[in-house]
Parts: sequence; structure tokens; C-alpha cells
Amino acid sequence: MYYDFFGFREPPFSIAPDPRYLYLSVRHKEALAHLMYGVEGQGGFIVITGEVGTGKTTVCRCFIENAPEYVDIALILNPRLSARELLSAICDELAIAHEPEASIKILVDAINRDLLKAHAEGRHKVLIIDEAQNLSAEVLEQLRLLTNLETAEKKLLQIVLLGQPELQSVLALPELRQLNQRVTARYHLDAIDRSELPAYLQCRMSVAGLRGEVFTSGAIRYLYRASKGLPRLINLIADRALLGAYSEGDHQITGRHIRQAAKEVRGKADLPGKKSSARSGMAGQLVLLTASILVAVVGTLWLLERHDGSLLSLTQAVESQTDGVVERKPEWEPEPGAAEHSTVPFNLERHSLSLVQAFEALFDIWGKNYDPALAPVACDHALEVGLACLEQRGSRRSLAFLDRPAILMLRGDGGEPRYAVIRSLEGDRAILETRTGDTAVSFRELETWWFGNFRVLWQAPGYVQDGELYPDTVDQELWVGARMMQLAERLASSGDEVARVKALDTEQQVQWYQQKRGLTVDGILGARTIIQINNDLLTDVPKLSGGK
Repeated sequence: MYYDFFGFREPPFSIAPDPRYLYLSVRHKEALAHLMYGVEGQGGFIVITGEVGTGKTTVCRCFIENAPEYVDIALILNPRLSARELLSAICDELAIAHEPEASIKILVDAINRDLLKAHAEGRHKVLIIDEAQNLSAEVLEQLRLLTNLETAEKKLLQIVLLGQPELQSVLALPELRQLNQRVTARYHLDAIDRSELPAYLQCRMSVAGLRGEVFTSGAIRYLYRASKGLPRLINLIADRALLGAYSEGDHQITGRHIRQAAKEVRGKADLPGKKSSARSGMAGQLVLLTASILVAVVGTLWLLERHDGSLLSLTQAVESQTDGVVERKPEWEPEPGAAEHSTVPFNLERHSLSLVQAFEALFDIWGKNYDPALAPVACDHALEVGLACLEQRGSRRSLAFLDRPAILMLRGDGGEPRYAVIRSLEGDRAILETRTGDTAVSFRELETWWFGNFRVLWQAPGYVQDGELYPDTVDQELWVGARMMQLAERLASSGDEVARVKALDTEQQVQWYQQKRGLTVDGILGARTIIQINNDLLTDVPKLSGGK
């Protein structure tokens, strides 16, 4: 068709499902962040609404592909079911054995047993229902009852409702007020902005093999008016416009091509100068519906390719020396004589280790095995088990700020390097991992042998898998976006500041957080920034200050 004519390797607005063509708009990033944030929260309901064609299903599919490994997802695409039929469908999705004609009570009991079993195994269940505006009040109430199962810390089922704007009206019904109060996150997905349309078009054409400009500014302007920013209509109109230009031998798409394509997509009801009867209006709606169905698959694969390059790779973040910390005056002063009653004198030969022994001890603190014979480079091994290394030079304040067990490099009288593994530090009392077990020593005595070099292990983000230091940018942005939403709600001084932070792009959010926490404000997601994020979000990791 027109592919060779324009220089495409393949059709840029094809209806075929292809994840390479996904474009991550600002709104879709925010919607995804709400989903990721909600899944890592305490259960309940998440509600995502939007007009037809804005990409709700796209958000859903992208979330499913990028959900944490410990999350099990049940997806219901046809919500026009009775309460019993819906419970049976949930059992099918979660692979829960049940009789075809089982009663509601039997089905609920089976789901509850499965949720308890998953919780015991450290897994989290998520139920996603698309087109949720079609759910009846009776079925929604049954869903609310499913969320009643909980432990002392959290509810065991997270339910995500995706639907058109009328879903909000349904949830506002008096008989559903209890459910409405359990909604922990809401987001309304609008169409893409006029300013985003050129980037959206260019992204798709670049993936198809064309780097040049095809759409004139007038064509883009009219395309936005004709589609109102709805991705489904953008794809369909753009494809028809390219075909029309090809048939006329034109290498550029003008406003005239877009106008003609829009007429063909919308049907005769929208042609200027014609009066729309009830029949023609219905025909136009059917054409739009058919177009929506044809392009739905393209819409569902719309998010993965595009990224804005606002974050560095993890390798750059780890290696960056700009992700520093503003050091402050220490907040402790040892009590006179306290060390003598709780510590033993530090002895370099007795209490220090070789570097290999030190790494073995540090990995053990994190609950990980380390065999230097199998993994000679300790930091490479760290990435394989979900950790990362950070080597720094600093002071006691630097150790306290990072708040992680550390390997301190010591210097003996002859200058030879030795290493001490410090498990915890409180006041002047330091607990070391030694060959004979945990030993409490005076940090002031230890410090006479230490000249500032240290190494720590820290928990790598979830988007780092199998030692891969260059993850998909979408995974990285989703991880950051979800955590910045949590941090904004915890650290912002007002509701207005929370809203302002959530509206920022990713780099600006990182800068806001760095400023809040006294880090170097560079927008780089470096090791120190991630460590501090984990500290603020109470991530379950070993802490130098004691415990987890």
C-alpha cells in the first residue's frame, strides 16, 4: 500500500497489536502511577475513568505487563454478569477450583481461602474489571464484601475498576456509599493534549522507519480538532489520510487530507451541509464504534515504546558522584563512660576481616548467600540477587544518612588494608560482624583506623531484573511515579503541594524530593536518592540504626 511510497517499513497506524508503538503520554503516566501506587498500598478499590478511546484498556494492559512479580492479577473483560457469575469468573481467573453451579457462599469461601493462602506465601491478589460502568449495584456490593477479608495490617484483595465517566455516578449512589469510602485512589484519564500530538505521531512514524516530517502543522491542527485527542480516532484518521495522500501522489499530509479522512471515518452524518436525521446519527455512531473496535488492539499496545529520557540508567545513577548529601552536625553525643560498660576494646587483628570475608558477612546480613568461587565480583553477584553496591568516601554522618550496614576499609600500622563489617551503630556503640560472631566495640576507637572509605549494599529497584542494568524506561518511570505519589502524600506540607508535585514530570518530582531530603538537587535517580526513598517508605531492609 502506501508504506514504500512514504518510506515506512510497515504501517505506522496499523491496527495490528505491536508493543513497539506504545506512546506514554503524561496522563497515561499518571494513571499508571495511580495503579502502581494503589497495588503497593493497603487494598480496597482503585477507580480509573475516562471517555471512550482515551486509553483505559491500554493503561490496564501496560499495568499488567509491569506489575510487581509478587502480584497475581485476575482480569474481567465482560462485567455484564450476575453476582454468582462474576464470582465464578474470578475463580476461573485465579485458577480456583469450583463446581460450575456453586452457590455464592461456596464461591466466596473458596476465594477467601485462596486470598489467605496467597498472603501466607507473600503474594498479593489484584482483581481488574474493565467497562465497570456496566456493573449493577448488587454486583458492586458483592465486590465490596470480598474486600472485607483482611489481616491486622492490610486488606487481602485489591480491586481496580476501569470505566467510562458514568462509573463515578454509579459509585455515588447512596446504597454504594460504603464501597465509595473504600476507594483509595481515583484518576480520570483525559485525551492527550494538543501539544503532545506531534510527538505521538512522530513516535509512531519513527518506529515504522521514517525519521522525517509527513504531517504539516495545518494537518496536525485539524487532526486534533477532528479526533479531540482520542488515540483511537487519531490512529484511524491518520491511517486514512496517509492512504488518501498516497492515492493522489502527495508526500505530505495536509489539512485537506485530514478533513477528507475524518469524513470517511465519521460517516455521512458529519458531512457539512447535511442535516442529521436520527437514522444517520445512529449510523455515524455505529461507524465510530466499529472504528473503535478495529483500533482497540493498537490502543492496548500504546505505551511501551515512548520515553522522555528524563532519568539516567541505573548504571549511571550508581556511578554518579553528584548524588550527594548535605552533611549536618551529628545529633548524638556519647555519654561519658557508656562505651566502657557495653563494648570491648577494638583490636584490628581480631575484629577485622579480608575483603572476601567482609562481603560474605555483609551479604549474610541481607539474608543472601555469597560464594566468591562462583561469583568473584561481589557487586555483580549483588545485582543477581536484587541488590546493588555503593562505594563512597565520607564520615560517620554519611553512614548514618544512608542507614545501611557497611564494610569499612581500615588501615593497619603498615598501611595494609583490612575491613570491618558494621552491622549497627547507636551512639558510640558499634556492632561488628567478626570471625567469632557479633562484637560490640567503641566506634571512636574503630574510627582511628578508618579514613572514610566504605561500601554498602542497597535494595535495587524492582525494574532491575536478572542483573540487567539497562531496564525498560517505562518500568523505571512507573517505579518512580508510584513512589513519588506516596512521598508527596507523606512529605508535602499541604494538599495544594501534593497536587502540584503529582502534576510535575518525573525529573522535577525527583528534584522536589531531593530538596526535601537534603540531597544534591540534580533530578538524577542515584543510589543515595533510591536509598533515601526506601528509608522514607519504610522498606523492609537491614538498617544501620537497628532492625529493619
